[in-house]
Amino acid sequence: MRTDTPRTIRLRDYKPPAYLIDKVDLDVVLDPTRTRVRAKLKMRPNPAWTGRVPALELDGELLQLDSIKLDGQTLEASAYTVSATSLTVKSVPAKPFVLETVVHINPDENTALQGLYRSRGVYCTQCEAQGFRRITYFLDRPDVLATYTVRVEAAMDDASVLLSNGNPRERGTLDRGRRHYAIWHDPHPKPCYLFALVGGDLATFASDFVTASGRRVALTIYVEPGKEKRCAWAMDSLKRSMRWDEERFGREYDLDVFNIVAVSDFNMGAMENKGLNVFNDRLVLASADTATDGAYADIERVIAHEYFHNWTGNRITCRDWFQLCLKEGLTVYRDQEFSADQRSSVVQRINEVRQLKARQFAEDSGPLAHPVRPDHYMEINNFYTATVYEKGAELVRMIATLLGPKEFRRGMDLYFKRHDGSAATVEDFIGCFAAVSKRDLSQFMIWYGQAGTPSLVCNLRYDARGQTADLTIEQVLEPTPGQPKKKPLHMPVRLGLLGPDGQDLPLHGANGKAYEGGVIELTKRTETFSFTNLASRPVPSLLRGFSAPVNLTLPLRDTELEFLMEHDSDGFNRWQATQEYATRLLVTAVKALRAGQRPERPKAFITALGQILADGNLEPAFKAQVLALPGEAAIARALGRDIDPAVIYIACKALRRTVAVALADTLVALYDRNAVKGPYAPSAAQIGQRALRNQALSMLAVRRGPEDIARAVQHFETARNATDEVAGLAVLADLPGTARAAAFERYFERWKHDHLVIDTWFTLQATASSASSLAAVKRLTRHPLFAMTNPNKVRSLLFAFAANNPVNFNRADGAGYQYIADRVAELDAINPQVAARLVGTFKSWRTMEPVRRAAARKSLQQLAKTKPLSRDVFEILSKIIE
Repeated sequence: MRTDTPRTIRLRDYKPPAYLIDKVDLDVVLDPTRTRVRAKLKMRPNPAWTGRVPALELDGELLQLDSIKLDGQTLEASAYTVSATSLTVKSVPAKPFVLETVVHINPDENTALQGLYRSRGVYCTQCEAQGFRRITYFLDRPDVLATYTVRVEAAMDDASVLLSNGNPRERGTLDRGRRHYAIWHDPHPKPCYLFALVGGDLATFASDFVTASGRRVALTIYVEPGKEKRCAWAMDSLKRSMRWDEERFGREYDLDVFNIVAVSDFNMGAMENKGLNVFNDRLVLASADTATDGAYADIERVIAHEYFHNWTGNRITCRDWFQLCLKEGLTVYRDQEFSADQRSSVVQRINEVRQLKARQFAEDSGPLAHPVRPDHYMEINNFYTATVYEKGAELVRMIATLLGPKEFRRGMDLYFKRHDGSAATVEDFIGCFAAVSKRDLSQFMIWYGQAGTPSLVCNLRYDARGQTADLTIEQVLEPTPGQPKKKPLHMPVRLGLLGPDGQDLPLHGANGKAYEGGVIELTKRTETFSFTNLASRPVPSLLRGFSAPVNLTLPLRDTELEFLMEHDSDGFNRWQATQEYATRLLVTAVKALRAGQRPERPKAFITALGQILADGNLEPAFKAQVLALPGEAAIARALGRDIDPAVIYIACKALRRTVAVALADTLVALYDRNAVKGPYAPSAAQIGQRALRNQALSMLAVRRGPEDIARAVQHFETARNATDEVAGLAVLADLPGTARAAAFERYFERWKHDHLVIDTWFTLQATASSASSLAAVKRLTRHPLFAMTNPNKVRSLLFAFAANNPVNFNRADGAGYQYIADRVAELDAINPQVAARLVGTFKSWRTMEPVRRAAARKSLQQLAKTKPLSRDVFEILSKIIE
């Protein structure tokens, strides 16, 4: 549906449905251009409805209605009305009734990839958030739960595999074997957004799993023929996820089968449909030569995430879409905890916070800021955001920190017990923790309704005579769109105080107060916490493990940051001290460059960094994180306004070069010492070694000496796995000379027949710092292997350029802005959901310096004149421009 004036949906207007659907029988006959869907809905008036019962209005889009029956009787045309978005039956019985409809749809024309569509010859559905209305007329809302029986029929040569939710019930052939059917039944009531159907010629990778209670579950991954071997890691990740959820949360799987289908055209990463997860194939397929260590980690994480949804999302779903964080934030927290248990927990936490600051903090500080539970929207697809997912997870983590592991588990157990089989709210969730802990969590609820990233302004005063220290913390809460005034929040701050020997000091509070686990709780706008028995001034280590999603301001001297880099017992804060020190240097360098001055050489920082790299007790994965200095986007966030990306790029590159020159011997030794011997394995140990070795390679290459270029070329050409091959190519992408072109040609020739691997080829050219990268992106959009209809290709090229190439997207001449704005307009006619996400890359345009700001405004205003605009793009664009 397209409109220039979309209606705003508000949380305060929520009403329960006037009607309920208890049982759904679907009969789907697949055809590329004319699929028939026969729906039989057993319905009844909702006893919770108050007031006059309205006419029955069902949602429906792009459906051709062929017939409609009520309790077996065909309805006259005067008894119902059909619009572009609905089917309204004017009068229905005030008792249970059966409504039957027959519609036809066209999967081949569905480029929006919502509802039923075809991807490389495979029929596939995506119903979250509101795609089911493109399959049949229905009450398309998450608080309508029904059991489903689905019959799927197709020509054998069109779709030899037929799948739906639940357990298989019957299979058979028709028309002398030329056609066949399958019947599936899901005994668990679910909302329609969890419906799934797949049909196609698919190969299988099968295994099984025995649950804690002894039930055997058949596990199958369906993929394009020939790619079965690349499913082993996904299957292994699934089994480990199932066992972990049993052990950590007591959650056992509840069907006889669990199926995963990998498709190449998918708007999202994956979808948790009950018993039939549909995945973007990039998050299933992996082998040593086609998937990097990062891809292996992503597959493990997303497989776990979608499986964990079986309870936090499926068995307990959302009452309405405003409660989206209830399933997504909670499940992200669960997949983060799973990942932390599978590999280095410190490195996992560092990665999580990197992503949170890069994506969610940026969202919070701009025009797209919204609460974890928004109170209004125009298009729900626009609220699958970092705020709902990542910040939502941080809120769950804070609850776990405030209550402790035992009380948190008791709260989760109560949540599962109270709300299994229902559509719940955030209040239901928090209420369970309040009940088990006997704590008032009403102030904590403010987090769910208040947008923006809080800042904690801290000051430590030491009294040598009294041997006490007072830590004063002020919550600073800046206005965000629609919320000019903020309330103080309830949050945990985990801390430590380091003595002169670098050891943690006991935390003795005034009047004998103990700080269990080193956690203090903030509830007021300004609070002071006192610590006693301190023989000397301590060095504070605040926000350990990033215990709350906030910005921290603490006036530490450079020498104190060096001290924390060397001694902090909290690995996360040791890394954070390095980041803070480097950010301080880079901000100073940017200001110096803009003033026409030369930045000072950071000798002390380099010495401290070198000590970390030389520490034999630290794992390679942690050293790799420390060596990855803050990027251009992080420095832009630190500066806040009047950003000149070109100057930031120069400053960042200069610091990396200074480090590389000063620590060259150390870096070469790290590179040589961390070469992995033996066959590839996605183990934590090997991944850490490769990460450190490739960081050293990248840092050394900034010097651009002949030996550095030769090292990068050899690294690329002799790579025995995708991680090293891509790392080598990424380094060469930013180096001048013939080696770059030769490497990209070699990579293309090797991987041009693999549609997933070739995405990396697109991305590395789109993100290259060369001034010619925009021209390369324009050229690549015309490449035979690029398709605007494929979200993965759009993400690998256009998103990569706009989101991860700040120096070229934010060109002073505005050419980067104009090109992406034009592509948004083009995409909007194909896939509005993807187009809306692309226009979101403009979210920080107001922070640019005046010339760039004017250029961005011009491109956005021109885009706004496009007629018509989808609801998706209209909402994001209107917020960005206003």
